Amino acid sequence: MNLFLEAIAWILEPANWQGQRSIPVRIGEHLFYTVLAVLAASIIAIPLGWLIGHTGKGREIAVGISGAARALPSFGLLFLFVMIAGVLLRGPSAVLVLVLLAIPPILAGAYAGLEVIDRRVIDAARAMGMTEWQILWRVEVPLGLPLLMGGLRSGTLQVVATAVLAAFVNLGGLGLPIVEGIALRDYDRMLGAAILIIALALLLDALFAVLERYAVPRGVRARRAPELRTTAPRRRAAAGTPATT
Repeated sequence: MNLFLEAIAWILEPANWQGQRSIPVRIGEHLFYTVLAVLAASIIAIPLGWLIGHTGKGREIAVGISGAARALPSFGLLFLFVMIAGVLLRGPSAVLVLVLLAIPPILAGAYAGLEVIDRRVIDAARAMGMTEWQILWRVEVPLGLPLLMGGLRSGTLQVVATAVLAAFVNLGGLGLPIVEGIALRDYDRMLGAAILIIALALLLDALFAVLERYAVPRGVRARRAPELRTTAPRRRAAAGTPATT
């Protein structure tokens, strides 16, 4: 308990919120690597996932590659890339590792969002004379957006957690106080940085949860509301509980 209070005291220490090595600077570095990696991974994974989901081709290959990428040891991969590219390119090497870790969940969310759409909806769109491009953008992408947001949510949390490793190649972020704390045996600094990482992950998770909720098209939300109102009395009746008005 004392260590936890000391970690909170380290976070609230005014000196740690000023200067080039302050907590806000470390949070900014952490967010920079996270946003950059997720953006780059999205540029690669989302179009590929939509192509797989729309055509139904290449799903087995994508699942295999995604599974293999999830099994990669991020710490070893980071040092491997830094050793190959050189110390001067350790920044791009770290971002590349984060991108590789973010691609699988984003790719899965992109093609799964299109796969779960009722095929009758797609057939109806074709019957109306829509082209394949119009079906993708006007039907499949809006309906598949919630699962895509879930993939982005998972990928972002993966990157936030793994970006801590960037500090081991002296790239800053919230992992740097942990690395410094290990060297100095400063446990309150280590725990304080860990608390900040957890808080940042929870904040981003809550943000994506809201975005995922509002990514559901309004027509689908409007249809779900009457369904929920009609199924609740049926469940109470099945359970033997009288419905109230």
